[in-house]
Amino acid sequence: MSNYLVSANDLTTISLGEQDTVTSVLQNIAVILSTPKGTVPCYREFGIDIANILDRPENVAQPMLCAAIKEAIERFEPRATYMGTTFKEAPDTPGRMLPVVEVSISA
Repeated sequence: MSNYLVSANDLTTISLGEQDTVTSVLQNIAVILSTPKGTVPCYREFGIDIANILDRPENVAQPMLCAAIKEAIERFEPRATYMGTTFKEAPDTPGRMLPVVEVSISA
């Protein structure tokens, strides 16, 4: 098993039918991270539930977001094992947190 870091910013293009397992899993996690729950027609449960997290103080929002990310990855990408989340500030938007997720994937 190897560990990888992934964030929503890693999603630049989507490769349908990706043959490489690791690339496919990382792409799927980036999609999960970039999709607010309730925004996918006919699949409202998909994504991260951020509605109750927005505009909360950072010390409250970060643990809530970590839990939401962990739940979403465990539910929607079972090929990955959630290891943890760190946060970095968006370079173009001060005050915006960008989660960087560490996952373990057996290839």
